[in-house]
Amino acid sequence: MPSSVRRVTRRRAAGAGLAALLLAGGAVGCSRAASDSSPGMAPAAAVAEAAKKTQDITSLRYRMAGTMPGEGKITAEAAMSMKPQAMSMRMTSSKTGSTVQLRVVDKALYLNGGPEAAKELGGKSWLKLDMSALGGLGDNLAANGTGAAEADKNPAAEAAFLTGAKDVKKVGTETVDGVRTTHYAGRVSLADVKAAAAKGEDKAARERREKSVEGYEKMGVDAIVMDMWVDGDHHTKRFRMRGEGDKGPLDMTVTFVDVDKPVTVTAPPAGDTTDLAQLMKDAQG
Repeated sequence: MPSSVRRVTRRRAAGAGLAALLLAGGAVGCSRAASDSSPGMAPAAAVAEAAKKTQDITSLRYRMAGTMPGEGKITAEAAMSMKPQAMSMRMTSSKTGSTVQLRVVDKALYLNGGPEAAKELGGKSWLKLDMSALGGLGDNLAANGTGAAEADKNPAAEAAFLTGAKDVKKVGTETVDGVRTTHYAGRVSLADVKAAAAKGEDKAARERREKSVEGYEKMGVDAIVMDMWVDGDHHTKRFRMRGEGDKGPLDMTVTFVDVDKPVTVTAPPAGDTTDLAQLMKDAQG
């Protein structure tokens, strides 16, 4: 790839590796208040029920904040639809000091790095990447922190991680965004996450979780301390993940605003978009 193209993609997408968590996220929900999310239910069973609820989710909105290995402090807000697959995210990273927008529409990934990045794209704000044709380019972009290889992940996978823990315990009851929840906690290794997925999930859910595990393995994280807040309808309202990666600590909290409500994501205007495939073709020409 020409150095100018590498520079543009890096600057446009700086900080978007966050999409892996997000792209990195968990199971979901906002719901009516309740005195206890799992009356008479053992902690492990309550966590398993919440994980099961994630499999039928069609859309969700969430916010996240914390620290990612190699990225520093991050904040983000996102919305995702599973069918059809679409996602919109706005995130800010302390590493770059800038805000990045990311959209996934019709199997294409769009990245907007702000005014400074637009200067290198002839004034156009968005860079388009065809996700189905990324191939080795996707690996290169992921290595540079763009999160392109992770952008199609379903964020419902991470909240199910706690089902693999052998020491799940009930911490107490707490109110999150006005919703009464039960707080659970435990420690789980990625090996146990994979084993739990193999036992109790359908093929689609298992593949989502395995793909999510790969993102953490690339960070060098091999075990996660996890807290989970479950509402009265057995939906995960919030979860927090902590661990140590090759490039620093992981400490991310994801709060779900709502679930199964309409999410519409549109592609940026064609006149304000540069197609990376065409850019490379022109460079080769």
